[in-house]
Amino acid sequence: MKRILVVAVSMLLFLAACGGGSTENGEAEENASEELKDITFVLDWTPNTNHTGLYVAQEKGYFEEQGLNVEIVMPGEAGADQMVASGRADFGISAQEAVTEARVQDIPIVSIAAVIQHNTSGFAAPVDRGITSPADFAGKTYGGWGAPVEAAVIDSLMKQEGASVDDVEIINMGEANFFTAVERDVDFAWIYYGWTGVEAELRDVELDMLYLTDYSEKLDYYTPVITTNEEMVNSDSETVSAFVAAVAKGYQFAIDNPSEAADILIEAVPDLDPELVKASQEWLSPKYQDDAARWGEQDAEVWQNYADWMFENELLEKELDVESAFTNEFLPEE
Repeated sequence: MKRILVVAVSMLLFLAACGGGSTENGEAEENASEELKDITFVLDWTPNTNHTGLYVAQEKGYFEEQGLNVEIVMPGEAGADQMVASGRADFGISAQEAVTEARVQDIPIVSIAAVIQHNTSGFAAPVDRGITSPADFAGKTYGGWGAPVEAAVIDSLMKQEGASVDDVEIINMGEANFFTAVERDVDFAWIYYGWTGVEAELRDVELDMLYLTDYSEKLDYYTPVITTNEEMVNSDSETVSAFVAAVAKGYQFAIDNPSEAADILIEAVPDLDPELVKASQEWLSPKYQDDAARWGEQDAEVWQNYADWMFENELLEKELDVESAFTNEFLPEE
């Protein structure tokens, strides 16, 4: 009888210990979850392969490794730059051009990493339009989004060949995509080859492509870039460092594993065309870091060159303070 009693008591103690351990484990898991810092990241546009490293960092747990719980959101009407500047988003996607304009207007956003090392954008036209040089823009219709920089870039290229933007009809494409626009009422448009150009290849649409970098080194600027606001930089540098470390790891994975990275983006955003994502990722992955010492690196000369070009073309009210516009301090060591 005593033996039975001892066994029973032992079993009760064992079960109690197990129950207590389970509660402690549950509390530990809950506490670990609570320790993650909530972060909002705002995109510049619908998800695409410019953003792959972010989705890789999310899926692979790189953000969690850095103590972060990151929510990726769309910009909405406010726009990514305004959301980041106002603190409604902690980080976002922008471009050197937009950051330059913002800084000159005293909007406190800062570029903390270059997503792609060189400008992969340019003017594209179906081959039947006969646009093989900037001079051929004359007498044609350009479809854009209504920004002053568009006419300035077109004019700067045309001037090199003795032509003028005054001979180009410029219209706003609105919500129409490139392929719809060129079939309807546009001869050429400004595209990123890594997405729209690759899509043209998949559609068997032959394009003449005039890359901006073929005409001026001042137009070889960073687009896109990752931004935060001055408050984060000055008051929460640890979070900025943690975030950039995770994102850098995500983009490095996409550099090394374009096919798997594409699958992660497709799974995260099922509405995307899988064939386009895979082809675009294969094209873009080598260009993330390209000839830089590490992913994300930014050069003051690149910032100065483009700011000078914008100022010379009367796109800025005053000259840019380059040192305040970007920083490499949060990038992981090589």
